[in-house]
Amino acid sequence: MIARCSAWPHRSRALLLAALGLLVATWPTALAAQEIPDRLPPGIEAPHGDLPQVRLISLGGTISGTAKERLNVTNYGAPRLAPADWVAALPELALIAHVTTEDLRPPEGENGAAVPHWMKVARRLQELASDDGVDGVVVTHGTNVMAEIAYFMHLTVATSKPVVFVGAQRPWTGLSGDGPLNLVNAVRVAASPEAAGKGVLHAMNQNVHSARDVTKTSAYRVDTFESIDLGMLGMADPDIVKFFTEPTRRHTTSSEFNIATLPDPLPAAEVLYAYSDAPGYLVDTLVEHGVRGIVIDGVGAGSLGSFATAVAAAQAKGILVVATARTHGGRVQDTPRRHESGVIPGDNLPPEKAKILLQLALTKTNDPDELRRIFNEY
Repeated sequence: MIARCSAWPHRSRALLLAALGLLVATWPTALAAQEIPDRLPPGIEAPHGDLPQVRLISLGGTISGTAKERLNVTNYGAPRLAPADWVAALPELALIAHVTTEDLRPPEGENGAAVPHWMKVARRLQELASDDGVDGVVVTHGTNVMAEIAYFMHLTVATSKPVVFVGAQRPWTGLSGDGPLNLVNAVRVAASPEAAGKGVLHAMNQNVHSARDVTKTSAYRVDTFESIDLGMLGMADPDIVKFFTEPTRRHTTSSEFNIATLPDPLPAAEVLYAYSDAPGYLVDTLVEHGVRGIVIDGVGAGSLGSFATAVAAAQAKGILVVATARTHGGRVQDTPRRHESGVIPGDNLPPEKAKILLQLALTKTNDPDELRRIFNEY
């Protein structure tokens, strides 16, 4: 480019060369201003004495998936990475915390019932809550049902220590995979004193959400997780983990559903989706199979629609019914008509989380008024 400008006046060429020289001279300074810590040299350990102690638990998920081609971000699988592989691949973690690992994934290929496994994990988290050598916990999980299991832990594990769920929308080997940065940021959140006492958290795409409110909104996009009504609690920016709001509903240390007191299995509850002309025999079938509670994901503001007659018959047999709204935003209110019908409003919980809370509530009570209290407080 300089050779082609030989016809320029001498002064113009001099100014251009001076500008290029200034850019080169200031480039390292501009990069250093980001204040991102340098990677540790191989074989060099960071001093662990003053760093938080964070336990990294793997429950699998896309974040542990691998593929042979970097462009393969949807059809991946074995070999699955173990948590020790993540720590080895991310030496930067040693600048944030002293990270130790556990692998609590079900055996590969085993697709058993989810809730019994959740209860096993909750018991382990409760043990870690009592371990003075652990300051925070990061749990990896698949994104499809991550919001559900995180909410279960939010209600059943009594700890003020940060417990942070994290995953990825792309496999570890994918081009521009989100797993590595998500994992680093989750450890940063778990190591942050400001994260204590906020219940179980969810940290992906640099956002930090409450496990109660977060939900997956898109199949493949990395910005899939949102708290639709209330927004995120904070964010993991490059310089600091910053919180702006606090959860107000009962959780963890204030919950009445501690894992140590729960029966195994939990009372049976199921979810039905309301739509035009939905047949009442769906409700009848659940009653015949012995459920104790049903969540109806209702139309509009939580209306039962064509399920109303079958629901009334189920209630006459002692089945507790909770209404949520399939709009995925806004509260289901305790209107006079709904209160008279005996249907419990599910507040702004999505149906899958209302089911979890209903199952836990049924371990304590069959009283509709008590269930209303529980759905108002959690």
